[in-house]
Amino acid sequence: MKETADNLDRYYTDSRGRKVHVIRYDRENSRVIFMRDGYEHPCFEPLKTFQERYTRVGEVKP
Repeated sequence: MKETADNLDRYYTDSRGRKVHVIRYDRENSRVIFMRDGYEHPCFEPLKTFQERYTRVGEVKP
């Protein structure tokens, strides 16, 4: 199976101001994969939805 996700290290905020850490972009399914603070499983959104709902911010130090 060929790899279809690009590894990323970017931070965004959602419409409620919650920070998310984008870790991958899945080209095959056109979706953004990210982690939420306090949640152990990856979350994902279609690219278009992610672009509408999230704003990129500078790197957040843990």
